[in-house]
Amino acid sequence: MDERDWLIFHILYEKRNITKTGQALFISQPALTTRLRQIEDELGAKLIYRSGKGIHFTSQGEYLAKCSKEMLTRIQEIKDRITNMHEGVRGTLRIAATHYMTKYKLPRLLKLFKTLYPQMEFKVNTVWSKEVLNLVNTQEVHIGFMRGEYPWPDEKKLLFEENMCIASTEPISIQDLPNLPRISYRTDESVQLLIDNWWRENFTVPPFISMAVDRLDTCKDMVENGHGYAIMGSGILHKSDDVYKTVILDKNNTPIIRRAWMIYQKDALSINAVKAFVDFSDTIDYLDF
Repeated sequence: MDERDWLIFHILYEKRNITKTGQALFISQPALTTRLRQIEDELGAKLIYRSGKGIHFTSQGEYLAKCSKEMLTRIQEIKDRITNMHEGVRGTLRIAATHYMTKYKLPRLLKLFKTLYPQMEFKVNTVWSKEVLNLVNTQEVHIGFMRGEYPWPDEKKLLFEENMCIASTEPISIQDLPNLPRISYRTDESVQLLIDNWWRENFTVPPFISMAVDRLDTCKDMVENGHGYAIMGSGILHKSDDVYKTVILDKNNTPIIRRAWMIYQKDALSINAVKAFVDFSDTIDYLDF
């Protein structure tokens, strides 16, 4: 099996569907089916079988799927090491980041870094903070940008802090919130827990959710157009001059804050590109970036 075969089996295990796997890899369904049969013949084992509910894996197939992820990680590690043997900073930096970081921080950050190191390329995955942890931990990416409080045992750098606040186009009295329309948005578990805990500390009734959207920036747009209030970090509102920002406090009257972090494994610093990026990141003021 070559790298392409390991990738086929890895994606197939994730998708559990021949058609979707072929689409992800730009392989026709007949060609993919043929290659899977060839892999089974080469290994002398039945790896998958089909039913009306999709693809299922035999015990041998389950083992091969586990190996596929390990093999792809190892192959990428070998490529990184070979690239690292060249002089200078070059190669592909693999990054996992939340939607907020990808949209508001990374574009300019990567542009400036590439200006310093023009031979660098980037591969960016936009995921939730919890998935950032997983991708860095399994070495599928070199650097992770996440927000919120999650345990991470290796290298971790604080990028910025922001106050959690009530955003609205009109002045709001906190005790009136249960009767006012609120706009909710999908967010990381840690942030949702932070907001929910604050609400339970202050109110005995649930909020009046008038609108639910998928992204924080969409929620901000709705707030700016007067459709209701929202509870969000102040960072996304720094250019929203027409929005009132009321900082929320915990029971000790201390502002509730949300932190953004950069995480990586210490061993990854042996890769020139990772070391250069971490050093470069130390020169950036992320809050005003």
